[in-house]
Amino acid sequence: MEVLIVAGATTGKVEANNTAIKQMKRTACGYRNPSTYKSIILMRSAVLTAA
Repeated sequence: MEVLIVAGATTGKVEANNTAIKQMKRTACGYRNPSTYKSIILMRSAVLTAA
């Protein structure tokens, strides 16, 4: 709380990324290969960043 008041910094971006990854994990429940799962997360996060 003190950091927010003094510096004005929040963890909003980090929390948004964590929420997006959790949502991708929920929708990608059929992936058995970890590298495919990782690729899906990276591709979707790149799309979200570009938008």
